[in-house]
Amino acid sequence: MSAASISSYTAPTFQDVLQARLRIRPYLARTPLYSYPALNELVGTKVYVKHENYQPVGAFKVRGGVNLISQLSREERERGVIAASTGNHGQSVAYAARLFGVTARIVVPEGANPGKVAAMQGMGAEVIFHGANFDQAREHCEALAQEHGYRYIHSGNEPLLIAGVGTETLEMLEDEPELEAIIVPIGGGSGAAGACIVAQAVNPRLRVIGVQSKSSPAAYETWRNRQMLTAPNQTFAEGLATGTAFELPQAILWDRLSDFVLVSDEDIMRAMRWLIERAHTLAEAAGAASLAAAYTLREELRSKKVGIVCSGGNTSLEHLKKVLAQTE
Repeated sequence: MSAASISSYTAPTFQDVLQARLRIRPYLARTPLYSYPALNELVGTKVYVKHENYQPVGAFKVRGGVNLISQLSREERERGVIAASTGNHGQSVAYAARLFGVTARIVVPEGANPGKVAAMQGMGAEVIFHGANFDQAREHCEALAQEHGYRYIHSGNEPLLIAGVGTETLEMLEDEPELEAIIVPIGGGSGAAGACIVAQAVNPRLRVIGVQSKSSPAAYETWRNRQMLTAPNQTFAEGLATGTAFELPQAILWDRLSDFVLVSDEDIMRAMRWLIERAHTLAEAAGAASLAAAYTLREELRSKKVGIVCSGGNTSLEHLKKVLAQTE
């Protein structure tokens, strides 16, 4: 099966990413790219952390939300928008909807991160609880969109979202043009897809490496087998917790992603603790997955300049307590 055959969506181009940067610039400040000696020593090479945890909603997805909602038609704005999320996509939609005066509804699993839920509600979104996991929430969201005519904002199959989050990689390469690899956490795959689009245009030799949890490997299995697959969805890492792969990101990843690795939830928790200890950075589980992957690949990455995306910092107190209680 070819990449083109799995998606009816048109993949965004590098020009779309450049246009997205112009749209989001009035609303979102550039996030820093920092290197920490203690992380360099840990991984055995020069590591640069892209701090998307510094975004106003604490995660990278807000780039895509602002880009997409700024481009809605008048009729779509009047209908309002709806999205399914474990938290960060929902916060992105809620934040952007408030900016542009659009009514937003977010469907979340029953056990959603309470801090993320409170943030979405604080930004004026209606939060609807449904199902035990993201996939059940997504199916209910799609039914509500069909029933009421809301503009459904899928967390992966949206070219404007992918173009928006691609601006994160553009900033990384402007700040450190000699990066040789970038590691991106993958749930639905929009962040990695955006990174691949930018890397191919700016530096085709740059390796983009995805990482997902072994406990929720749907995107990994789909990429590896080159066919759309489902898989058990049991990770504690909300941003990586998808049981189905998404067509548009996968179409891009099949063509352009250099490598894809799986790490355990225990590896991710250890990386969260390392970021606190060695980089004074509070990362959520998905945001720490890139460091877990860099450590796993440390022999392969030795002597290379490596960018790791800290995709978000919205961990819960429950997760943080669990991480801090973990022993090596």
